[in-house]
Amino acid sequence: MSQSPASVPFIDGLRGAAGLRLPGSGLAWLDAARRENLEAFVAAGLPDTRAEAWKYTALRALGQRRFALGDPEAGTRAIDPHALALPGIDGPRLVFVNGVFRSDLSRLEALPPGLTLQPLSRVLEQDPEPLRFALSRHYRENSDAFARLNAALAGDGVVLRVAAGVRIGKPVQLCFVGAPAAGDLAWHVRNVIELGEGAELHLVEHHLATAQHRHLGTLVSDILVQDGAALQHTLLQNAAEDSSLVRRGSVRLGARARATMHVLELGGALVRHDLQAELRGDEARLDTRGVFVLRGRQHVDTQLSIHHQALNTASESIWRGVADERSRGVFRGAIVVAEGADGSDASLSNKNLLLSALAEIDTKPELEIYADEVKAAHGATVGQLDERALFYLRSRGLPHGEARGLLTAAFCRAVFAALPNDTLREYFSDALLAHLP
Repeated sequence: MSQSPASVPFIDGLRGAAGLRLPGSGLAWLDAARRENLEAFVAAGLPDTRAEAWKYTALRALGQRRFALGDPEAGTRAIDPHALALPGIDGPRLVFVNGVFRSDLSRLEALPPGLTLQPLSRVLEQDPEPLRFALSRHYRENSDAFARLNAALAGDGVVLRVAAGVRIGKPVQLCFVGAPAAGDLAWHVRNVIELGEGAELHLVEHHLATAQHRHLGTLVSDILVQDGAALQHTLLQNAAEDSSLVRRGSVRLGARARATMHVLELGGALVRHDLQAELRGDEARLDTRGVFVLRGRQHVDTQLSIHHQALNTASESIWRGVADERSRGVFRGAIVVAEGADGSDASLSNKNLLLSALAEIDTKPELEIYADEVKAAHGATVGQLDERALFYLRSRGLPHGEARGLLTAAFCRAVFAALPNDTLREYFSDALLAHLP
């Protein structure tokens, strides 16, 4: 179900978007895909809480807002390059400000052999045909409203390819910067990422803000990890505290492919993260680790959907949530083992802490098994800090707030224990502590 488009200012503000001149305009197949997705979005509107996928995330307040379509000054806005830096990350970098590529802030010189890293806008001008399959997609479900919106209006993004057998030594950084503008605006980014057979890559995705704003950003990533390839994906989300951010990632794994994701969610007023993974090849493996730490009236909704479709595949998902004050967290983890995917090994764990009587966390693990000889487990908990441990720390002279912060940080840090970059792992821990009350 959806909110009636006739009564939603958000939808009204998009009715003239079909006439926008976006990169790639004039390509018949791309124009048709954009038009059809926009028409479907305007016709169906925003999903409401009667849609199962949006049961715990109401969009009524968002629907009452209007956003400017793009930022004409994004290419010249002053950005401090030091704000983009992450410790231990000094490799290639692609930077977008309010959804617009910034060559002056990026690092694209002397790319290692076998790595192709370009903004989507440039590829659409030079060689768009290889992107036809990814960018022609039509989203059929009304719950995919923001993916439709992104498919219709994304004007830039990342095209990243690693050639077969190539190991990229330094992490590749993608920065998405939100910067204040004259009013509230919406930006949309589309990423296409492919690792060839036997390739290896560490990808670092960083969402940040230069100052407070109330923008809406959508980001859709299509990630293909070919046979025998390995992807390490590390994501730090620290967007402006009044902003809205909707991300959707689709990951496909070939035979013996491996993908590991670490996620730290800190910022944003309304944040949605959909991760859909398909283990298509025999012996593929996916590991996901994530934490959200919320305060104020933040609302973060994480949706995992992991499909085991081949023999002897494996997945392990460990997620933690912390909510304080009047914040709300949502976690749904669905594992599906398809018919014929014998030998699959799947596990999912979601543990959560409530630091306030007014905070709320809704968790929903799901498990569907249609194959034989499968090992699968899932579990979820919502609780409070151990009063005995808190008393022990206070009896050693620690103030209540510091004792509570240490216990909460320890609860979250377990998720990042396997992060291979030691310097980045410490940075994540410090950022998490700084965000705690």
